[in-house]
Parts: sequence; structure tokens; C-alpha cells
Amino acid sequence: MDTPFKTIIEPFRIKSVEPIRFTTRAERAALLTAAGYNPFLLRAEHVLIDLLTDSGTGAMSKHQWAGMMRGDESYAGADSFYRFEAAVRDITGLKHILPTHQGRAAERVLFGTVVNAGDIVPSNTHFDTTRANIEARGASALDLPVPEGRQPALRAPFKGNMDLAALERCLAENPGRVPLVMLTITNNSGGGQPVSLANLRGARDLCRRFGVPLFLDCCRFAENAWFIKQREPEWAAVTPLEIARAMFACADGATMSAKKDGMANIGGFLALNDDGWAERAKNNLILTEGFPTYGGLAGYDLEALAVGFYEALDEDYLRYRIRSIEYLGEQLTAAGVPIVQPTGGHAVYIDAKAMLPHLPPGEYPAWALSCALYLEGGVRGVEIGSVMFGRQPDGTEKPAAMELVRLAFPRRVYTQSHVDYLAEVIRHVHARRERLRGLRMVHAPAVLRHFTARFEALGGGLMT
Repeated sequence: MDTPFKTIIEPFRIKSVEPIRFTTRAERAALLTAAGYNPFLLRAEHVLIDLLTDSGTGAMSKHQWAGMMRGDESYAGADSFYRFEAAVRDITGLKHILPTHQGRAAERVLFGTVVNAGDIVPSNTHFDTTRANIEARGASALDLPVPEGRQPALRAPFKGNMDLAALERCLAENPGRVPLVMLTITNNSGGGQPVSLANLRGARDLCRRFGVPLFLDCCRFAENAWFIKQREPEWAAVTPLEIARAMFACADGATMSAKKDGMANIGGFLALNDDGWAERAKNNLILTEGFPTYGGLAGYDLEALAVGFYEALDEDYLRYRIRSIEYLGEQLTAAGVPIVQPTGGHAVYIDAKAMLPHLPPGEYPAWALSCALYLEGGVRGVEIGSVMFGRQPDGTEKPAAMELVRLAFPRRVYTQSHVDYLAEVIRHVHARRERLRGLRMVHAPAVLRHFTARFEALGGGLMT
């Protein structure tokens, strides 16, 4: 949009609205206590601004809803699958396209097919379900981010990159133990930071030299393409679609939670080139997901995704989305709130370790901060810290490298006034940060504990 104006304007008109419920602070205090201080266990109707995740929480377009009306619900060989397959193949260039009901199902099928006990799967940074699916196979999920990716306040254009020197050492020192390398684009656990095309190509070259396939966790591929367009000068005049194709050209396969840059409420896929792996993966898919032409999805879901993959690459949409996140980051930075710099594509990440130095990792500062945002303003975010990543495969505890609160924005749902309200809530909590107390975990499952763990507030209450 070539105008002199600076106001962020949503590149869409709203045709349907969903009322949201306002609660009092006293009500939220009682609800939070009843939920064991776990935002995942709150009912959605009690949340004012829900930034728990951007996965499957977006609003679909009129073109997606129109496409859903022609959904072919045939069990095998549905036309909807072939439209879905054509879209994924056009963007990724990958040969075999297997739909799944969401991203973690694609991960389970892939790792269940090719990963064995004792293996190592390197990544720039694995997210929670990826790590859990690898560890469920008895393998090790190894994070190899670039050093600047561990420094929240540092500004660098591609903090999501993989440390290529560390990857080279890993591949050289573990012959036969690395079945594949994963690159997450954007790097969610690392603050939603992008990966450069130069880094992708460097990882591709190393993988080819050592004969190891490179896979992308591509759930936010369109956002990553936009950052490449903005930050790698040689790609400035190239469309996001062309950049996406260049990204996928580096890969031998991909997993995707299409609930992100598929712009739909459910869905995912596993795409790969190797014929043998694909045949085994299809058999694995049939066991738990369904026939390979529906993979756990309804035909109308496949139709929505076939449209949504392209809508995610629209330049007007990407400009608005990334700028909205950046706008919130600017508001918080001006108020002295420590965040991961620069802002990522789908979320703002508050640095709870810097904001709450009086809370040690064992009192879960990022988790406590996420609870405080709900208590004070009805805002739900998610911790990416020592609750999510503190428990090691051997059962021991180790503080996470960073203590972050992720505020992930659903696509095409909230307006700028919602963002302004959110900034006000965060500034309010930040001004009272010394009153925030930590938490004690009183119940936790063995795997992915953050979804259902329960806590108690220390020191007489969350905000004293």
C-alpha cells in the first residue's frame, strides 16, 4: 500500500462478530484459583483477549467459506484432496503430500516412521510437541540455535537461524545416528524469530554433504518468507510465494500445522520426496489418521486449506500482520517492558527473566507472569520457559534457557483497539511487577506437563 499514512489498517472488512464477555478482577481471581493457576484450564468464555495460541484460532475468509461449500466428503479419492494436494505441491514442490488433522500428527507419523531409539534430531529449536514426539521414540531432540537467539534484548535480523558450525559437528560426530535435521520456520520457541534463506541453504549443503535429509517445520512459512523479503536485500523485489518456493527447494520434506499459515481452524500435512519413506509413512498414517486422501480431515477442511495457503502469502495481509505485532512491541519497549527483540511474526514474547529478577526459575516466573496478565486484564498468553521445557528426558529438572511469555495473535481476529488495550494491561502489570509472587507446581503429568499441570501461589497470593 503506497500511501504516506502510518495508521495500521486491517486489510479486511468484518462481516460477522462474536461477542466477548467482560469479567471482574474478583471473578478472574476465583477462576484462576479453580484452574490451578493454569491458563490452559480456563474456559474460553472467561477470557477477554485470548493469545494462548495462533493455532487454529484465526478467522477464515469469504473465499474459504465459499470453498467449504463444495467439500467432497468421499472416503477415498475426494476432489477436495486433489485441490489441497495441488496447492501444497505448487508452493512446496514436494512430491508426496499426506494430509493430517494437525501438525503434531504429521510429526508423529514422520518420527514414527524414521526415528529410532538412540537417534539424534537436531533443530534450530524444537517446539513442545516436536520435542515430545521425538523423545517418545527414545531419541534426543537437540537444539542448535545461533548464540544471538538466546539473547532476548539483542537486535539481529535472523535470530531464528541454526548454528551451522554446531550442526556440522553434530553430523560429523554422530554418523548413522541422525535420521533427519529439522528447521523450524519461524523459530517459535526462540521468540518467533525468522530463519534466513542463506541459513536454510547452508543447512541444506551440510545435510547433503553428510547424506542426511533436511525437513522444515513450516507452520509459519509465509511469515518467514515476509521477513526474508524485508531483511535479505537480494529478495526485496521477490514475491512471498516465490520466496516460499525457494525455501522449500532447500528441503527434502516438511511437516506443517496448517492451523497457522494455512489460515484454517484445523489441519496439517506431511510432505516428502523419498518414495520409500512416503510408502511407510502412508501405512503409519492409515493406522491412526485415516485414508491418505483425507488424513483425519473433512473434505471441507481440505478446501479451506487449499485457499488459505495462498491467502497467507498475500503481501497486504503479511504487511498488516507483521506490523501489528511490531506496533505492540514498540508500545511495550517505550514503557520499559523487556521483550524479545526484534518482534517476531506471530507473537510478542515478554522476557519474564528480565522483568521479574526477584523470582528464581524454580518459582516459574514466566508462568506467574502469564497468570498475572489474566488476573489483571483477562488476557491469556502462554509460558515458554521452565514449565514447558524444564523437565529433562531422564526426569530431572533444569531451568530453561529463557523465561518467556508468548502472546500469539490469531489471524484476522483482533483489531488495533484490542492491541492498545493489551498494551495497557501489560504496562499495568509491569508497573506492579515487584508485587508478583512465584508458584509451586503441585501436579504434573510425565509428558507435555504445561497443558494440565496445576500450581499454588507462594507468599500469600499471586499479586500481594
